[in-house]
Amino acid sequence: MDDSRETRWLDAEEQQNWYALAYALIRLPAALDAQMQRDADISHFEYLVLSGLSMMPERTQRMSELAVHTASALSRLSNVVIRLEKRGWVSRRPDPADGRVTLVTLTEDGWAKVTAAAPAHVAEVRRLVFDPLTKAQQQQMGRIAQRILKTIDPQTPRIEDCFPEAAPPLNGE
Repeated sequence: MDDSRETRWLDAEEQQNWYALAYALIRLPAALDAQMQRDADISHFEYLVLSGLSMMPERTQRMSELAVHTASALSRLSNVVIRLEKRGWVSRRPDPADGRVTLVTLTEDGWAKVTAAAPAHVAEVRRLVFDPLTKAQQQQMGRIAQRILKTIDPQTPRIEDCFPEAAPPLNGE
């Protein structure tokens, strides 16, 4: 650590804002996980994997790309994909273009699971995150999150690049 610079301590307002954010970052995942366990008998992370695949062309994605899109270590994702595969919700196979790469595909049973789980999940996300905010605050939240993510990792893909618009919405519209 460079000791030649003085520490820029947080002022009282910054400290309050930081603690509010830190606490929300701890409580929100726990609340979403509890909802998914209660309503769908899966973890929130398992839902993120299934829903992420549901938005991909042919409901298929490379494991390495899915790890990026779920902000997960490949080892964690691999363990979850094995569990999901045992339940018949995903399948794995080597990429025909590069046998060193594994493709993960959402099965029809996986599609049924994610479409059944989606309405309650969306309702909970709306209740916890979007309903308390104005439209302007929602947009600002998205911009703030993107800036923080880019500071953490400049290679972070833009959220809109993670999920192609060509994928059909879960409600089938």
